[in-house]
Amino acid sequence: MTSEGLTTTEAPFIELAQKQHQLFINQPYDLYSVENHLAWKSLYARMKPRWDEFANPHFLKGIANLCLDPNAVPSLADVNRFLEPLTGFEAKAVSGYVPAFIFFDCLRNRQFPTTITIRKSDKLDYLPEPDIFHDIAGHVPMHTDPAFANTLVKFGDCAHTAAELVKSIGSHKEQLKVLESIIQAMARFFWFTIEFGLMESPDGLKVYGSGLLSSFGEIEHSIQSKDVQRFPAQLEWLINQSFEIDHFQPLLFVVESFDHLFTMVDQLETWMKQGRLNNVAPGEPQINEQDLMSFLSPS
Repeated sequence: MTSEGLTTTEAPFIELAQKQHQLFINQPYDLYSVENHLAWKSLYARMKPRWDEFANPHFLKGIANLCLDPNAVPSLADVNRFLEPLTGFEAKAVSGYVPAFIFFDCLRNRQFPTTITIRKSDKLDYLPEPDIFHDIAGHVPMHTDPAFANTLVKFGDCAHTAAELVKSIGSHKEQLKVLESIIQAMARFFWFTIEFGLMESPDGLKVYGSGLLSSFGEIEHSIQSKDVQRFPAQLEWLINQSFEIDHFQPLLFVVESFDHLFTMVDQLETWMKQGRLNNVAPGEPQINEQDLMSFLSPS
């Protein structure tokens, strides 16, 4: 058959799924074009030396355990065949944006919402939208580590805690205000840890955040650039620190281990129950109505 391609923002299959309001989909592997596979091959080939130098050892072990083909877009079925026996996690194909509560609920159930499109071959350096390289090569190798996987599940629990807490607030206006602050705190925490986190290791500072692990330029920049401020991760700082997505991050946080990260997620939930996330500092990211409603009406 002639392939239409599954190129980011240029995939008729995805457009139809979105039109039909199908969030969770199957991966139509036969639709990947020659250019799609070449894009994956180019991304993988240039990232491999960067991973060897800057990625944390848990990631490197995960890449090996997943047996990813460096020359072709991965089949999620193949990925899950190696992933699920290790931690119970699975990559779950989605057609686009996943509202916040649904995303966190997936983590709670050891499912990772995964984009199936891939960036164009001439747009390898930066893409504001996630793609399958970011999700599978950036995120999923970390999901092979039991301690990291348990941290994601705990983070998913926090979303359920938030949804239950706001039910006790009488005024709808106050519910929205508190919920917006909580989601903002969770989004900042996720950004500065799961997406852009650094970790101590016996061999020095290493990368574990998927946004860095899937970025050719920023993975080296995060470790070596004098323009980056790096500080030990502190919960009160993480939840009050704004961020912007369209440039290299000037401020990054370092955790000691995945046990340290899990402890901070546990602390995040405790603070949530104590009301300490109800009024975090204003700023980015802005929380949209879709995310708010996903917490108020979880299905």
